[in-house]
Amino acid sequence: MSLITVIGRGHSGTRAISHTLYASGVFMGRSLNPSGDKIPPQAMYDACRVMAKYVKWNGDISWDFAPLHTVKIHPEFKTLIETYLADVLTNNSAHCGWKIPETTLIYPWLVRLFPDIKYIHWIRDPRDCILGGHKTDDLRDFGIQYPATDDIRRRRAISWLYQYELMKSTPKPKNYIVIRFEDFILKHEQTLKRLEDFLDIPLARIVVRTESVGRWKTDAGCYHFAFFQEAMAENGYL
Repeated sequence: MSLITVIGRGHSGTRAISHTLYASGVFMGRSLNPSGDKIPPQAMYDACRVMAKYVKWNGDISWDFAPLHTVKIHPEFKTLIETYLADVLTNNSAHCGWKIPETTLIYPWLVRLFPDIKYIHWIRDPRDCILGGHKTDDLRDFGIQYPATDDIRRRRAISWLYQYELMKSTPKPKNYIVIRFEDFILKHEQTLKRLEDFLDIPLARIVVRTESVGRWKTDAGCYHFAFFQEAMAENGYL
């Protein structure tokens, strides 16, 4: 069985790849919500909280992720992940996978537990990503400390940065690909071909909407933060 998962923050457009995989015959879990998330999510949420205990907050918007890559993985974490993925891990389909944005919050330990998974790193311009609300906006819900703020956009921006830095700190698994949401929309056929070569399966074509790209350009609120600069440059958004 080939296992596939999507690593990307909520509101980064991951439902597009989840729907694509599902339409292509990949078993994505017994129950999915309209966003293509595998549900119920409680065991995944609890696993996030277990791993978060090993993240050290340095103050401001800085975290030390180093212990995640060396400390012994807590047995409770393994049990929770196996509980969440029970239907996927026991399915007889040739290709199985799942998508839920909170997977990003456990990425370092997931790679250690499942080094052979095919990981799709999904990224979206943070200026678009923070326009809508998501459960991971308040990282404290998952046991992660950050500077308290009543500014919801800043809270989302910090969540985006945390998850990006967490992904960046994790040693790359042997099977991974980086896909920009914007390329999936604006260079759909070309990007699908890259994914087909990576996954070694033919992929269905779903309807994509170009108006989902660059929404920040007509937004009246705050969508840009100075701490986005480095990540935006690294991913071609400047």
